[in-house]
Amino acid sequence: MIRPEFIVEELIKYMPDANLDMVWQAYAFAARCHKGQKRVSGEPYLNHPLEVSYILAQMKLGYISITAGLLHDTIEDTFATEKEIREMFGEEVWGLVDGVTKLSLIESSTMEERQAENVRKMILAMSKDIRVILIKLADRIHNMRTLDYLKPAKQKRVAQETLDIYAPLANRLGMGWIKTELENLSFKYLHPVEYSKIKHSVAEHEQEREEYIASIAREIEEKLKDEGVKVTVEARSKHLFSIYSKMEKQKIGLDEVYDLLGVRIITNTDIECYTALGLIHSMYKPIPGKFDDYIGIPKENMYQSLHTTVVGPEGKAVEIQIRSIRMHHISEEGIAAHWRYKTDGAQEGKHDDQIIWLRRLLDWQKEVKNPKEFLEFVKIDLYPDEVYVFTPKQDVKALPKGATPIDFAYAIHTDLGHNLIGAKINGKLASLRHELKNGDIVEILKSAQQHPSRDWLKYVKTSKARTKIGAYIRQAERSRAHDLGKELLEKELLKIKLVPDDYLNDKKLLPYAQTVGYTSLESFFVAIGFGKIKSHQVVRKIAPKEALKKEGKVSITGAIKKLIIRSRRPEKLAGIRIQGMDDMLIRFAHCCDPVPGDKIRGFVSRGRGLIIHTEDCPNAMSFSMDSDRYVAVDWDVKGKEKHLVMISVETEDRTGMLAAVSTAISDLGANITDATIRTDIKKKGSIYISVEIANLSQLQDIMKAVLKQKGVKRVQRVRDRRAFMAARTRGK
Repeated sequence: MIRPEFIVEELIKYMPDANLDMVWQAYAFAARCHKGQKRVSGEPYLNHPLEVSYILAQMKLGYISITAGLLHDTIEDTFATEKEIREMFGEEVWGLVDGVTKLSLIESSTMEERQAENVRKMILAMSKDIRVILIKLADRIHNMRTLDYLKPAKQKRVAQETLDIYAPLANRLGMGWIKTELENLSFKYLHPVEYSKIKHSVAEHEQEREEYIASIAREIEEKLKDEGVKVTVEARSKHLFSIYSKMEKQKIGLDEVYDLLGVRIITNTDIECYTALGLIHSMYKPIPGKFDDYIGIPKENMYQSLHTTVVGPEGKAVEIQIRSIRMHHISEEGIAAHWRYKTDGAQEGKHDDQIIWLRRLLDWQKEVKNPKEFLEFVKIDLYPDEVYVFTPKQDVKALPKGATPIDFAYAIHTDLGHNLIGAKINGKLASLRHELKNGDIVEILKSAQQHPSRDWLKYVKTSKARTKIGAYIRQAERSRAHDLGKELLEKELLKIKLVPDDYLNDKKLLPYAQTVGYTSLESFFVAIGFGKIKSHQVVRKIAPKEALKKEGKVSITGAIKKLIIRSRRPEKLAGIRIQGMDDMLIRFAHCCDPVPGDKIRGFVSRGRGLIIHTEDCPNAMSFSMDSDRYVAVDWDVKGKEKHLVMISVETEDRTGMLAAVSTAISDLGANITDATIRTDIKKKGSIYISVEIANLSQLQDIMKAVLKQKGVKRVQRVRDRRAFMAARTRGK
């Protein structure tokens, strides 16, 4: 059991001028708050904050952090108030206590949502003071050490959360011993059978392994001493979870895990690391492909070492790490040691620009509003199996394994990612899907006209790229939905001879929008564009009753021309060449709606001129029996007329389908003259679109583009206009 004197004794070893009165006062306050409380194990609750504070002292944090550690559960679990802690211990201590306090007031949300919000709050607090996460890590270590007393289901849930979030956080902050302990404890509860097997096997060969490593350590130490390099050589044991992970990932047995046999060499200075490396390679044959220089290119968590694997005595593979004393302290203690080497502890809690990962998290939390989505992005970025690539100016960028040029572009700047059109890797053009390798020199090609594609999400690995692309696409879709929603309303108003500007304003439209749950016209237009609200139903609510009784021709305004344009082509000689006849009235049959590229036939109609059908139209086949009325026709390739066709689209019942489909069509230069969406009782969507096109080739391109949209199941051309109109009407 930890006593407060133990914490004070540990603290004054590295901070002799610490404010011990504050620490003792915090202990007394915590003892009073937690009086009578018990943990699940039955021990006094006060033991927990004492254990947490002792772990913080082992991290060599200052008295402010230790004070906060003693108080960290007082707000959540006792009668203590924010005012008391502020007045007694100051703003700095309160900020740390608040940062680690769970969001217990979110009662209506799920466990997953509460976890996600807790992580978001931790990240935000961590951005102000990195000590928040260190206190949280100390709290989690002690909770994991006492997990035996919880029910199995809760043990697994806490262990999984620890493995997913807290152990990787410790790794990201460079705190090796904390990461190792959290991983091993999580492994014990998540995979108890495998844990026992590996623990037993490792213990069974422990003496043999120790003797082997001791002999190598003596050889290395003597060799380096003879060459004037003073070092400390120690055995380095592979911890149990690391062994399990390597076996699972590489599908190998326990005897094949190379670095079960590990040696760590610690030099006095950084430069001596390379001297030691050269001497070791002269003693033992290095294994090709098993060397990494994390001194020249440190990891993002500030970790520095040389890694090499050599063939030792008896042909056994031995992994060797070489680092200086400074590097060793940073490797084990991470960010806390980094502060000491930079500032001698004077700036406890102040992180600097070297913590690149934390800056990324701060960017994401501003853009990703959904807490569960943010949690997933955090998890993705917590597992950095990294590659190191270079800009043309030789700046180094660390990216996760499997990253593409898209990830690289966004790692440099968001605008560069948005405008990416291509990449050169080592001077050669490469696909945007290309997986980057260590040492690649990457040059990004850009264009101001380029914008992110939804397809990019299939190829990116970094959370930053995924977040930025997703945010751009959501904003673009929202903008298009806004314009579409407004234009659909304009069209409906024009149908009944009303001026859109007189009705689409805060005075006339906003009151109705508010009655259906929208606080602004912007959000209301977006909802219409996404198909949540039907435009004709809105107009029926806001238009005068006398206007609704009138029927009129649609007037054309500049606003409607953006998306929906009525065809005004002349009926005569509409892109048709007629053999032997000139100046003849031409009409296109509504039973098949031919377009340039279709095989066609002309039939003379009494009083209606020449009717153009497709060759496979059932009506055309019946007319062909009357050869006197048959006229040979062909398309005029120089004709620039537009032709109306109908398309039906089967979709999932998903928000934004109408906007996505309409945009895909408009992007190909086609004019939509009408669009209707409906949903059946089976939650299947149907969109009916009338569109003006130039030819069959354009129609085929449109159908392909629509079919590529997420949620679209089938696209087909509808030749029977009457059937199309009937189906469309049912959707209204």
